Amino acid sequence: MPFGRFPALLQRYVAERPDGRLPAAASGRHETGHAGYPRAVLRIGMVAVVVGAALAAVGLAVAVSPWWWPAAVPLAVLGAVGVWDLVQRRHSVLRNYPVIGHARFLLERIRPELQQYFVERNFDGRPFDRDIRSIVYERAKGTAAEEPFGTERDVYQAGYEYLVPSMAPRPVPKDPPRVRIGGPDCTRPYDMALLNVSAMSFGSLSGNAVLALNRGAAAGGFAHDTGEGGLSEYHLRPGGDLVWEIGTGYFGCRTRDGDFDPGEFAEKASGDNVKCVSLKLSQGAKPGIGGCCRAPR
Repeated sequence: MPFGRFPALLQRYVAERPDGRLPAAASGRHETGHAGYPRAVLRIGMVAVVVGAALAAVGLAVAVSPWWWPAAVPLAVLGAVGVWDLVQRRHSVLRNYPVIGHARFLLERIRPELQQYFVERNFDGRPFDRDIRSIVYERAKGTAAEEPFGTERDVYQAGYEYLVPSMAPRPVPKDPPRVRIGGPDCTRPYDMALLNVSAMSFGSLSGNAVLALNRGAAAGGFAHDTGEGGLSEYHLRPGGDLVWEIGTGYFGCRTRDGDFDPGEFAEKASGDNVKCVSLKLSQGAKPGIGGCCRAPR
């Protein structure tokens, strides 16, 4: 800001203040604490008092009685911490509030626990609240996971979503609803379930995880998207329906030079488990280069 504008801005600031007084910094006065003393004098004086008390306690412990050591040691620690807080220049909170400023960082560290155990309600958590997590834990341990009727939620609150029974319910279809993938020219159309296993690359999952996902797809009668990491034996072994995803890396159908291999693609795509082929052109995390992650990123 040009220095020529400072007097006009200061005059405007004073005119807008209810009391018409200058702030401490603008009037040349130091910021004061209790009883009108500068705050710097107060914080240095408090640390000096603690250091003096520590030295006195050490002297009494050495000259009078060792029973003074339980008081001398904590005072010495507080004095050392206070001196360090005054001379360090990394944290302004500790410099302005020596010793007691550490309480701020302590509270920040235990803030998640305070939020979880004392503030958060059973249904406030995201993406899964405590009620849902408790049910998951109980069912995973094989204990009773039944919940009684009733709710803690305000069902009359605006925006609360709920389902009501239909006065004229429709008959439940014998087969789950599906969507046909493939037009009239497709020789192997596929009727896909409405809920399926979304794409997760083999490079980010273990072999056992892929086996479990595909085994679940086979048991549930829905499809399993392989992700762009290729078509592995773990995808094929359980026998579940597969959507083979191919990105710009051509994993699963590439030559040694990294180009697309039509022969290998045709051989794998004609397998009984491969019901669909998904071509991935690009994604937001790797714009412009599809699923081919470069090493420097």
